[in-house]
Amino acid sequence: MTPHNEKIPSPKELEKEIGEFLAKKFGGEVKIVSQSKLPRALAEEDGAEGTARKKHRIKFDLKPDELVDYLDQYIVKQDNAKAILATKICTHFNRIKRALERPVEGGDMVGRIKNNVLMIGPTGVGKTYMIRLIAKKLGVPFVKGDATKFSETGYVGGDVEDLIRDLVREADGDISLAENGIVYIDEIDKIASSHNVIGADVSRTGVQRALLKPMEETEVEMKTPHDPISMMQEIEKFRRTGQREQRTVNTRNILFIMSGAFGELAEIINKRMTRQPIGFGAQIRNDRDAARILSHVRSEDLTRFGFEAEFIGRLPVVSVFENLTEPDLFEILKNPNNPVILSKKLDFAAYDIDIKFSDAVLKRLAAAAFAEGTGARGLVSAIERALLTFEKGLPSTPIRTFAVTDAVLAAPEAAFRKMVEAETEAEMAADFQRLYDEEKAAINAYVTDRKQRLSIKYGITLTPPHIDAVADYYCRRIANVETVVEKVKRFSDEIKKMELYFFQNHDINIVLEEDAIHYYIQQYMDEETDFEEIYRRFRARFEYGLKLVRERIGRNRFFITKDALVDPEAYIGDLLKDADDISVNPSSPQA
Repeated sequence: MTPHNEKIPSPKELEKEIGEFLAKKFGGEVKIVSQSKLPRALAEEDGAEGTARKKHRIKFDLKPDELVDYLDQYIVKQDNAKAILATKICTHFNRIKRALERPVEGGDMVGRIKNNVLMIGPTGVGKTYMIRLIAKKLGVPFVKGDATKFSETGYVGGDVEDLIRDLVREADGDISLAENGIVYIDEIDKIASSHNVIGADVSRTGVQRALLKPMEETEVEMKTPHDPISMMQEIEKFRRTGQREQRTVNTRNILFIMSGAFGELAEIINKRMTRQPIGFGAQIRNDRDAARILSHVRSEDLTRFGFEAEFIGRLPVVSVFENLTEPDLFEILKNPNNPVILSKKLDFAAYDIDIKFSDAVLKRLAAAAFAEGTGARGLVSAIERALLTFEKGLPSTPIRTFAVTDAVLAAPEAAFRKMVEAETEAEMAADFQRLYDEEKAAINAYVTDRKQRLSIKYGITLTPPHIDAVADYYCRRIANVETVVEKVKRFSDEIKKMELYFFQNHDINIVLEEDAIHYYIQQYMDEETDFEEIYRRFRARFEYGLKLVRERIGRNRFFITKDALVDPEAYIGDLLKDADDISVNPSSPQA
């Protein structure tokens, strides 16, 4: 019992005394750790955990045609694959949305089937790229795993569950959002049981079985025995609260998408078709034959390939990707939204070098990539090999524009020497301007072909001046076409605000003509200025003159053209001259 005249120690003083006692008895081996000294993440976790499973209502209203239209901007060919994936993925997420808004009467439906997808196709045809685009468009968390890594750690399913935990990290800890995410597993054909193994191929079939529950519905624990941080957090919370709290992720609405090349599958399908009375089977002579035969794939073929029936049963949607031809690879490079060329432009832009490519060069690169036999992946290595000399040397020179022509790539070392020695300076400048004009014309045609869709999507009337502004901006900056259209729309909206601002501040009604709006959009692009600066310039040039004209003749509505913006003094002078003519001759038509 503490005497009444003795001061009761504070928590800090008590902690200090206990710490000194422990130090004397055990040396430095035992220490007291107070809650105030815990890592901030642990101290804050109790508060954060209460909100971790907040009810996340997905904002999803895409229709299959809209998603196909989005994919068409970036992916060449693969029309059937785009249609299947867009339809089934849109249906999956719209069903989730509907279930949240209007739950099914009588509770959950028994035997619910999830639209998990199996994608079949050779490497480099756009399987991963398409799924990344879809996840980005939907705004849902997305993780990618490799099936071959699962087999390295056995078949207990630890790695499979780690993908679900990664999904929560991608969702910034929002478990409810993660429960509506996408898990993509590549090289799934590598976990098919081997045809050469006698008996069960446990290491592979075990991985298939580990995937069964997550692909349908299960609860995945967020804490894992092999994660020391999560275990420390659990111990500390138990020490503070005396309770164990389980955080789990339900996989009911998580969409699983698998993909693989399935090299021998065409042979299996061909044998089955040959045995049929109709006799569809034929000798597989090339990739085109293989792709045609793969389109007839059935569950029984995948079972013969080495998958268990239960595993295939959880992949009801099958999408077959086509091989890419050399013209397809050229078409990919010509697509203004393709990441291969845009990425290479960014590489040179890092050194303030503007680079343009001729069609002949793109055809050369497509041919080199096709020869590698790795589909679109070969485009990256082809362009890296072709431009390495210039990417290495040009940053150390004053050269800031680079026209990549067929002649340049035919002899890169010689072309680089001539560029450095300024032997071809005039020729290179002319080539660059020619390629700039060709690129601008191509973008102009691209936007014109899609004018109606883009106008509806972004709420802008794409007149020829607007389309020209889009093409010009694309050629000057590095961005995909839709991003540029969005920027031009924003520029146009801001410029139109000038009419309202000027009326509110000066009681004068101005109407900016189409060529005037385009003139200001050009200023946005040329000077990288902002709305405030453009409005300030307009007011300084027109405020006094328009007020003077209004006082002279009482006119309060003025149409501003590009010529007026270029020479405001002449415009105001003409208005005042008209005002003087009216005062001298009141019977004139203008009066």
